Amino acid sequence: MSAGMASQTQGFGRTWVTDGKCVAGIDVGGERKGFHLVVLRDNQIVCSTRSLSPEVIAERCVELGVVAVGVDAPCQWGQAGAGRLAEKQLSQKRIFCFSTPTRALAVGNNFYGWMFNGERMYDALSATHLLFEGVCPPQGKVYFETFPHAITCAFLGTDVAFAPLKRKQRSELLQQHQIDLRLLRSIDAIDAGLCALTAGYVLAGKAYQYGDKAGGYLLVPNV
Repeated sequence: MSAGMASQTQGFGRTWVTDGKCVAGIDVGGERKGFHLVVLRDNQIVCSTRSLSPEVIAERCVELGVVAVGVDAPCQWGQAGAGRLAEKQLSQKRIFCFSTPTRALAVGNNFYGWMFNGERMYDALSATHLLFEGVCPPQGKVYFETFPHAITCAFLGTDVAFAPLKRKQRSELLQQHQIDLRLLRSIDAIDAGLCALTAGYVLAGKAYQYGDKAGGYLLVPNV
């Protein structure tokens, strides 16, 4: 399909329209795991790769002309005494997520190494893309925070999305959007695929927003 033609993929009983634009998802891990990138054009996997360098991942997005990037990591640190509105709203809907501390509290704690990696990833993307600020569909190239568990809950509901079934459930969601899983050989790649899928929904203006500008937005498909 040419880049100028719209792709209408029947996923989960709904139409997913990307207009041939490239979208990406990035799963963020700690120092040893690094970053997993999946790039989609319509429902085709253009790229599935891993790197320890956020700059390499960001450069790959530029090379492939990626318009929207979903990142599985907090886009803002917590605020002292307040926390992040997005995480509070997720909890109110019974969607488990990590509570992001202030940056000062996170320094020196190895558990939060992946959040610092996320910070590095956002910094690398900021050279060519803008952080989502609440307008959907966005204008121009954008990157945003998302969360595979919350994505799964958006499709299946909080009573059905379970951690022990996450690989099966998340794989099935991608397959229902006619995305071939043969290039997604790990749960990290599958999660990156879900983040890329969400980027497609964001471009189509079919995204639900948690949070606010002060604490950062977290986006999931609005289905």
